[in-house]
Amino acid sequence: MAYIENFTYEELTPGQAAELTQRVTLADLRSFAAHAATANPDRMDEEYASSDLFQRFISHGMWGAAQLAALVVTELPGPGTTVLEQNLRHCGELALGQRVRARVEVKEKRADGQVLLACQCLDELGQVVVEGSLLVRAPVEKIRRPRQGELPAQGRRQLQRLLKMAQGLRPAPTAVVHPVDQVSLLGALEAAERGLIVPVLIGPEARIRAAAEEAGVDLSPFRLIPAEHSHAAAELGVQLARTGEVEVLMKGALPTHELMEAAVHKQRGLRTDRRMSHVWVMDVPTYPRPLLITDTGLNIEPDLITKRDIVQNAIDLAHALGIPEPRVAILSAVETVNPTMRSTLDAAALCKMADRGQIKGGILDGPLAFDNAVSEVAARTKGIVSPVAGRADILIAPDLDAGNMLAKQLHYLADADAAGIVVGARVPIVLTSRADDQVSRMASSAIALLLAEQKRGLQAARLAPKPEV
Repeated sequence: MAYIENFTYEELTPGQAAELTQRVTLADLRSFAAHAATANPDRMDEEYASSDLFQRFISHGMWGAAQLAALVVTELPGPGTTVLEQNLRHCGELALGQRVRARVEVKEKRADGQVLLACQCLDELGQVVVEGSLLVRAPVEKIRRPRQGELPAQGRRQLQRLLKMAQGLRPAPTAVVHPVDQVSLLGALEAAERGLIVPVLIGPEARIRAAAEEAGVDLSPFRLIPAEHSHAAAELGVQLARTGEVEVLMKGALPTHELMEAAVHKQRGLRTDRRMSHVWVMDVPTYPRPLLITDTGLNIEPDLITKRDIVQNAIDLAHALGIPEPRVAILSAVETVNPTMRSTLDAAALCKMADRGQIKGGILDGPLAFDNAVSEVAARTKGIVSPVAGRADILIAPDLDAGNMLAKQLHYLADADAAGIVVGARVPIVLTSRADDQVSRMASSAIALLLAEQKRGLQAARLAPKPEV
């Protein structure tokens, strides 16, 4: 949440629990190695710190133990907690790029303010990698303060920028479809607390309230619309968007295809004169600007007209994100037109369509190979003179396979973070994943709010009285 609030000894009850999810990154291992080398210079050198053996040792158990310690200190019992004793068993291994989910639960309250916590860390497959217990002394004073340091100063600078852009805007009424588990419900409520959305919770009432009770949150400030099951919830959410009652649609704990089937319905859906497309807004540590990659989730093998819509959707999104004239790279395996490669022909046609005003608001170039799109050095080496080459803001993949693999490679191998959004519909659609961490979820909500604000501005301009001639 926006605040850290601890639980004193008197407030703790057996069964009370908290969770924290974070991805294992190379930067974290390097940071740990640097601290280890400083503390033990005789036993740690640069070669060993960067070795696979050391990284396996760290990811095997130390990372999970660190997550549990962070969870105890920041969430349950929270600030003011003293760890007295730990009994943890390492039973699995984590790989770089995986997300680890740490969980602590109050098992027993003892004398002198001591509390026994059951602890567990699970990998992305739900397999236990660390388990055991921590004995702590719970805080005696109540502490509530703004949460600091959620976004590291040296990373996630692009997602951080989006969150700052959304500050102060009127929150977007948002249909949250089927939030029947803690992850989806808490994500929506945290976005509400940050002033990004006004959630309208839609789904089976008993299951939503059970998830809220398990998470220890109060639903009384929020509107809840009962729906029998996930399909009905999706249809109700889309209906609210069609009638203008909400400005954003957000996926809860239901399969993506169920929500999108309702959204793309020809009569009752959210279609416009464009095809919908999915965009990942990537925060790549080694790239100096946000990197939009599309289409990564909806259009499997788009034809030329669909690609035109995909490009225009991404350009409009870039405008909402404060990029006034985005540079658009149309990707292929090569940077020359080859009649036997459809992706190069489509790239050339899209560029000409932009010249003729069929695509507006951006600077297009293509075909461009990936290296020429993001590296000025690579572009110069190949003699490519272009305002886009080496400085692309938007990457247009030739098909869904290529776009999806590219985004996931950056995420898992280059420590990139991402926030996803569906554009081209009547309202932006937030497709969060259970694997998304807190920052990615909040950034997706911020992007949706920026798009909603863009639409508000366009509507206000259309309704403004015309000057008399």
